[in-house]
Amino acid sequence: MTRRTECQILSDELFKAIFIQLLVETDEELLQLEDLLEDEEDGEEEEEELDDPLSHVLLEALAELYSNRYTIERRSILKTRDNLDLLLHTYKVERPEIFRSFVRMSPEAFDALVSAIENDEVFTRSDQTPVTHQLAVALYWLGHYGNAASTVKVALWAGIGYGTVRLFMKRVMEAVCHENFRKTVMAWPSDDTKEHAMDWIEENSCEAWRPGWLMVDGTLVPLYSRPAFFNNTWYDRKSNYSMNLQLVTTPDLRIIDFAVGLPGSQHDATAWKDTYIYQNHHTLLKDGEWVWADSAYPLRKWCQAPYKSCVVMN
Repeated sequence: MTRRTECQILSDELFKAIFIQLLVETDEELLQLEDLLEDEEDGEEEEEELDDPLSHVLLEALAELYSNRYTIERRSILKTRDNLDLLLHTYKVERPEIFRSFVRMSPEAFDALVSAIENDEVFTRSDQTPVTHQLAVALYWLGHYGNAASTVKVALWAGIGYGTVRLFMKRVMEAVCHENFRKTVMAWPSDDTKEHAMDWIEENSCEAWRPGWLMVDGTLVPLYSRPAFFNNTWYDRKSNYSMNLQLVTTPDLRIIDFAVGLPGSQHDATAWKDTYIYQNHHTLLKDGEWVWADSAYPLRKWCQAPYKSCVVMN
């Protein structure tokens, strides 16, 4: 269930109280009107000054609630950006192994990722924190799990607001999910790269397997909790809530295609259909070439699983 703020809970209760009170006051006014009609023959009576109806008081309370962002007094939290600056300006240059432990990638890979996303429109809409800082916070958050991955812990480490952590992550994920990012970082291997991959296959297996120079496999990316949308469909065979990730690589583990986004309950054979290679294999792979896969994938002339007993289909 989606978490509701204290302000939302209070406003809902006030709306209910206002609605009920308006019904009560309407009934009272109708009764008073009937009494006045019955007493018309007795002459005009002196009107009494009445206090504001309770519904007006409740409406004023609702307006007061909406006029303030917080329902209780807020106290500033002492924070510093020294940790983030130390990571990006010292560890990144002098201690790359420490830098990698924080963001789960090398300084070179980090710089390449910054170059790939920094010109995305999501980072150019207004004056923003440098992309390097936003990416570092997002990667730090992604690289931790459990209590260490809480918004509070990440915000205090980076010296930023709780909402800013979510904003940085949203921008980074938007950028990497755009088609421009995929075209920038995913390129079909050159002839030299392809030949090198085939040489490796032949050297480590046999000459007959040389045309199988690509490999595909799936993995599950664990989620911290059950998503609000399509909740139980994310529940996988390992009793976790997760997302299915398909990777197509060359033998030296260079990623040339990927598919991500389907729930962890989806079979690899289904998730594999979302890759660009699956959808365009007839133009990308030459006749006689294939992709290596494990037994979870269906056999095709262009997709082979070693030692799987099954009829090969076109």
